[in-house]
Amino acid sequence: MARDGDLPTIFNPKRVRAPSVIITSEEVVESERGGGDGDRDRPNGPPTPLSPRAPLTPQASVCSAPPLTTQPSLQQAYSESATSSQDEERQLRDKKCPRSCCSKFAKKIYYGICVMLTLTASWVTSTHCIKHMYLEEYPPHTHGLVYSTESSHMVNNFTSRHHTHHLYNAPFFTAWFCTNWLIFFYPLYLIVMLIHNKCKSANDIVFDAFSDFKEKGFTFARFISRCGLFCLLWVVTIYMYTYALKILLSTDVLALFATNVSCIYLLSWVILHEQFVGVRIVAAILCDTGIALLAYMDGITGSSTLGGVVLAACAAAGFAIFKVLFRKVMGEVNSGQRALFFSILGIVNASLLWPLCLALYLTGSEMLPSHRMPWIYLLVASIALLIFHLVFQFGNIITYNIFVSLALITAVPVSAALDVVLYGVQFEGMNLAGLILIGVGFFLVMFPDNWPDYIMRLLRWSRSRQRGNNGTGRNRDAMDYRTGYIRSHLRSPSGRVR
Repeated sequence: MARDGDLPTIFNPKRVRAPSVIITSEEVVESERGGGDGDRDRPNGPPTPLSPRAPLTPQASVCSAPPLTTQPSLQQAYSESATSSQDEERQLRDKKCPRSCCSKFAKKIYYGICVMLTLTASWVTSTHCIKHMYLEEYPPHTHGLVYSTESSHMVNNFTSRHHTHHLYNAPFFTAWFCTNWLIFFYPLYLIVMLIHNKCKSANDIVFDAFSDFKEKGFTFARFISRCGLFCLLWVVTIYMYTYALKILLSTDVLALFATNVSCIYLLSWVILHEQFVGVRIVAAILCDTGIALLAYMDGITGSSTLGGVVLAACAAAGFAIFKVLFRKVMGEVNSGQRALFFSILGIVNASLLWPLCLALYLTGSEMLPSHRMPWIYLLVASIALLIFHLVFQFGNIITYNIFVSLALITAVPVSAALDVVLYGVQFEGMNLAGLILIGVGFFLVMFPDNWPDYIMRLLRWSRSRQRGNNGTGRNRDAMDYRTGYIRSHLRSPSGRVR
């Protein structure tokens, strides 16, 4: 039981006890008259003249206590103030960094166009630089010496060994030198990651890459052996590509190398068990037909075209084998692991294959104009090839993979234009037909897996658009929004079949 003057706690959270002395209005008047001497005897203190104290009764104490609804109102006011401050911060942030006018899809399209242009330019530049090194002559410095007519006539009638002394004839050295630049893969990736993510140090990034390979079960010896095998396959592929440039035109070699997409699909279907798509088999047949036309465009006898086409086609097949085996052996890897792999591949190439380059030079199998080495073209070709492989491996991070693959076929018309302008080449007959068939096969390989669905949607959309323009579809499928009845020629408004 509560005593008189006590209130239950449920009505007043802060329990207030009623005073033992009740001040009435008469006492207030007397206190105003009496002055401040009697102030100390009153337990509640003197009231101020501006706000006279009312009698403290239980009812008055209940009314003076703060209601329970004050706490939600304070929380609501606090949340409103917090949201207003967040809105102000967002407005200031938008003023400093305005939002982009492009959507995410549009950004990927723009990035894809930039990636495709970069890949095309670098691929064409490296190919034409290597081709130019084979075509340009590097005569020795005479230093004022005059050769007789007889000696010059003898030089012109010498064998190809003496004539090629003034030419660049070193495809394996070119492949080895260009592969050495793969060492810069991981340092460039490390620089980009340090700029992009400042919270991690270089040691942490390197440790993460090695630890990911260790989690997949790769020991150091196993990893180095895999890198050695892939390095050998890579160098052989680049060697066949550079050797084919010595025989064929740059445009023909680029078109033949673009057939690697059909080889990649066939190997993925057999080894990686990817989905079977019939149109891609047709694409592979068209690519093979184009290769056959290019092989026999100059006849069979007395021409080295057949050997050059075989080398370029084998280079395309070697690149396809490299990509499919990389996915089969290494599995799914991130960008850091990929960059580390290519850097180690370059280190293995530079440290193990240089004796082979020296042996080929000493035996006379490859000729290097030592008195006038074409270092400028070689460096430009190596840097362009490094840029191509960097963008080719990491371009799918910022855009769609189709833009990365399209650069292989867009380089063909660009290279053809350069061949026409620089060397006066005319593409006609079997040569032109082979290039066209390879291009058609390439685009057929790029078709998605569910391409019939896209075609059916396009046909339905065009059919519905045609009906809408004629006005027939609108009247037949119109809905009466008052009754919800869809007009039909088969049923009456009551629902019965006519």
